[in-house]
Amino acid sequence: MTEEKHRSKDHDKFPDSPYKDLYIYYLQGRLKSDKKIFGNNFIGNWEEDEFSFLFFSKPSRGEVKKMLTSHPGLTLVDEFYMTFDQWHGGKITPFKVGRFSILPSWQNQCKKMNPGCKELPIILDPGVVFGSGTHTTTQDCLKALELVFSREKIESVLDLGTGTGLLALAASRLGCKNILAVDFNFLAASTALRNVRLNKLEDQIIIVQGRAEDFIDSPSDLVIANIHYDVMKHLIASPGFFNNKWFILSGLLRSQARDLLYELSENQVRIVKKWERDGIWHTFLGKTG
Repeated sequence: MTEEKHRSKDHDKFPDSPYKDLYIYYLQGRLKSDKKIFGNNFIGNWEEDEFSFLFFSKPSRGEVKKMLTSHPGLTLVDEFYMTFDQWHGGKITPFKVGRFSILPSWQNQCKKMNPGCKELPIILDPGVVFGSGTHTTTQDCLKALELVFSREKIESVLDLGTGTGLLALAASRLGCKNILAVDFNFLAASTALRNVRLNKLEDQIIIVQGRAEDFIDSPSDLVIANIHYDVMKHLIASPGFFNNKWFILSGLLRSQARDLLYELSENQVRIVKKWERDGIWHTFLGKTG
């Protein structure tokens, strides 16, 4: 088989992603995420600290320069080009974790939910937000979700740092009908909302843009936090954290996991299961009380 025919077969099996190319403009300063000042090639704005990353599907230096003339507080620091697949670390294709079947939205392979079917399909469009589900911490969170739902009826879930909304969607597929998913980043919250709508789960999942610390006092049967450790430290220091019956904590490096376990040991919690990947990433499933 020639290389050209081989590529053709791969394309038929896994159709192209919605964006072939990404043009990224790195700005010093924060540009409000909801500003509708660009054309149809604008994908979104990722705000990080005092910087903004503008994503376009086509070269847009002229548009960015024009915008900067009316925003003197912003400065163009650098610009990058890469493919959509390079941005996500590889081509996004369907994959399975336990009973979950994660399907890219542009491949239209998701079947209608069958009450007797063991497989749980999730349609996902990550856009330019990290969280396609392939990272080890996300996959371990999916395994933790299956485990906790197999042990107890979970009627409410709080997903902090939801990203693309994948874990909230997974909790819904497992039967939870009351889910609050929070992300501080506007682009992430918008992406999560789009995925909720793609899966037609608006009646079960509410997406909110906000700080995780502002929502930890909302009691739930399960709190999920696959989030920066600097934020997680504040979460577990809050008395409200222990009003949640179960918790899944992930995204932890080895030293962070050790420190977290020490902090948790000062309270009445039980670690039900730990996941460790390559001696680097750690995930905990635990129960309070």
